[in-house]
Amino acid sequence: MHGLWGMGHMMFSKYIVGVDEDCDVHNTSEVLFRLCANTDPERDSTIIRKPSDSLDHAPSAQNIGSHTGFDATRKLPGEGHHRPWPELVKMTEEAQRLVDALQKKAG
Repeated sequence: MHGLWGMGHMMFSKYIVGVDEDCDVHNTSEVLFRLCANTDPERDSTIIRKPSDSLDHAPSAQNIGSHTGFDATRKLPGEGHHRPWPELVKMTEEAQRLVDALQKKAG
């Protein structure tokens, strides 16, 4: 996150959510699922104060604001997580077709 905040205009990003490579970052629902399912707020978030966009009206002081980063990746023992990380449960293609058909029928 700090590396991204150090890259040119990325410094103006108020929120960064880091996810694993198997997460479709173009699917907002999937990113939000990972954010909610894979984070412990104390362990996986960081808040820093640094320069902000001059046009951003939200910070208390002009040009200085807070930025938040979330680590929504799978946790490893080296990160202080000592329990097995669960596999992501996904529907089979057949189950997905059935759900899609039921949703279409229900309107």
